[in-house]
Amino acid sequence: MDQSALLTDAFDRIQETVHSALADLQADALTFRVDAKANTIAWLVWHLTRVQDDHVAGVARSEQVWTSRGWVERFDLPFRVADIGYGHSADEVARVQTGSDLLREYHDAVHDRTVDYVQSIGADDLDRIVDEHWDPPVTLGVRLISVVSDDLQHAGQAAYVRGIYERR
Repeated sequence: MDQSALLTDAFDRIQETVHSALADLQADALTFRVDAKANTIAWLVWHLTRVQDDHVAGVARSEQVWTSRGWVERFDLPFRVADIGYGHSADEVARVQTGSDLLREYHDAVHDRTVDYVQSIGADDLDRIVDEHWDPPVTLGVRLISVVSDDLQHAGQAAYVRGIYERR
């Protein structure tokens, strides 16, 4: 298996988990919180998708799907355009109130862009330095694995919150 197939499989697994977490979900489940400061399914899916969009666009040296395809206007959230949710307070988490269809559609658009990108890179590209603000500097391979790791954790959290919502 080459690096493109491996990365595509990893991002496909994220998409499958997101779809599963959102499938046939009642509207109030999207904003359900385990406690007053917990993340919601809506915020978790929006955030993981924003991180993927931001980070992949950064390494691909392209505009984010969020801005280039009108998602920022469709979501109409009270955040800065570049906001990806990192460091959001409990109040900010609560402001992500949207339907599961919009979340799924945005995620799918980002997924498609991500897969197009990872299928265009070669093995030598993975060693390219993409961020010199760290010691050691971050390579493309490390950045992509970081996105996969972060996204899978948040997608799993969304599935977990859904399970708690459904059993309560």
